[in-house]
Amino acid sequence: MKIATFNINGIHRRLPNLLQWLEERAPDVVCLQELKCTARQFPEKALLEAGYGAVWKGETSWNGVAILAKGQTPIATRYALPGDEDDKQSRYIEAAVNGVLVASLYLPNGNPQPGPKFDYKLAWFERLIAHPGTLSGSKAPVAVDQNFPQYVE
Repeated sequence: MKIATFNINGIHRRLPNLLQWLEERAPDVVCLQELKCTARQFPEKALLEAGYGAVWKGETSWNGVAILAKGQTPIATRYALPGDEDDKQSRYIEAAVNGVLVASLYLPNGNPQPGPKFDYKLAWFERLIAHPGTLSGSKAPVAVDQNFPQYVE
């Protein structure tokens, strides 16, 4: 299984680039970050026409994450990093694809330091560190994107 990650930095502006890249590289699974669109604005139809099903969590003009799967729709298992029910930022999504649990994440920046954004970042990282331990009970392989372009085959 070829898994790729792509910081799209605005899916509408870069959709042609994404579609060309999907055609050329044909990854089985893609983790997208920084969608910068609401859930209703997500270009599901264009991705389906390109052969990819998707699950996503968007946010107006900020953040946003998605998981694409070639030839199928991923089965969403989580739309937020657990541990803070008040956190509404779209930074984490998990889905099952062909028996593998895949997580796409968009890390908080935390600037300026010190301040509330930095405090949020530290708390978010603590939740991120704690969460994978809860996934080991699933007995399924787990892939968590590292938020930079690379391939895992």
